[in-house]
Amino acid sequence: MSLPKHVRLVEVGPRDGLQNEAQPISVADKVRLVNDLTEAGLAYIEVGSFVSPKWVPQMAGSAEVFAGIQQRPGVTYAALAPNLRGFEDALAAGVKEVAVFAAASEAFSQRNINCSISESLKRFEPIMDAARSHGMRVRGYVSCVLGCPYEGKVSAEQVAPVARALHDMGCYEVSLGDTIGTGTAGDTRRLFEVVSAQVPREQLAGHFHDTYGQALANVYASLLEGISVFDSSVAGLGGCPYAKGATGNIASEDVVYLLQGLGIETGIDLGLLIAAGQRISGVLGRDNGSRVARACSAQ
Repeated sequence: MSLPKHVRLVEVGPRDGLQNEAQPISVADKVRLVNDLTEAGLAYIEVGSFVSPKWVPQMAGSAEVFAGIQQRPGVTYAALAPNLRGFEDALAAGVKEVAVFAAASEAFSQRNINCSISESLKRFEPIMDAARSHGMRVRGYVSCVLGCPYEGKVSAEQVAPVARALHDMGCYEVSLGDTIGTGTAGDTRRLFEVVSAQVPREQLAGHFHDTYGQALANVYASLLEGISVFDSSVAGLGGCPYAKGATGNIASEDVVYLLQGLGIETGIDLGLLIAAGQRISGVLGRDNGSRVARACSAQ
């Protein structure tokens, strides 16, 4: 299969990237990050999450962030809304697209959201109904698609029915997430081969963590399978509070560098993206997690 000519990146740094940070992050810094990412040419930015601040303190103030950002026409500014209350709060904040998430691992689902996979999918039905009535698109996530911190290796056959359920209930796109970063290129190719028998490849996306240093290899393996949408996080921000030792998402800068080298269009200005990552890394007082950003900044 030939490589895609264009790839869309779903920038999850402001949500998935920041939600696991220990220190408080101001609304102003979050707004600046989203605006920087918009300037860099990201066409899809996951801005925040409408969940209880008791569970995810860093996502408090998501409505204020949406109110403060400069929204550019043609750019999607999305939010995670795991339940109907979250959806209603997102709607009130003017959000135009939301995401829901399920797990491919029963143990992870129980530890993460205290219910079974089937129960979690049932919870999404009122969200999907409400989204349809408001003409809002919903994106789906499946976590632990290649490995689980509690169950170990996860088979593609476990993932396919969950992805199919999200697709069937109305998710226009389903992102498959290697939450603990244990997947390899061979596993990744087989994952998309199996899942694409249930959900069309053009409606699938890849979401890779770099715990074992395999994320870029997994992106390339996905490209070979005809996948053209990838979630990534500026400066490699993020992790998973429920997956011990899981490092950040794949860095957006590193993905863009890979894609540019393959002659694949993204519409993203790598220099501005690096600057955005450097700025938020400075705010957080941490090293930039992108190897490309570190190398370019050292020149």
